[in-house]
Amino acid sequence: MTKTYQTNGVCSRQIDIELDDNNVITACRYTGGCHGNTQGVAALVIGMTAEDAIKRLSGIRCGMRNTSCPDQLARALKEMLGE
Repeated sequence: MTKTYQTNGVCSRQIDIELDDNNVITACRYTGGCHGNTQGVAALVIGMTAEDAIKRLSGIRCGMRNTSCPDQLARALKEMLGE
């Protein structure tokens, strides 16, 4: 399953995500944002189940914002799982 998620409230503009049949993240690419940070988050979640990534990333904030690039990934994954 693949999804292109348009982010909201963060520096990155979009996240492209791929899950296999077991909801394991096989690809994750951010467009925009802090390149080192988004590249690091993307590399860390590959091989992780969507459910585990959601648990780890949900609610992370960036400065005074109510969300962050990791939190936006969790939101995208929730949409992919129908949550």
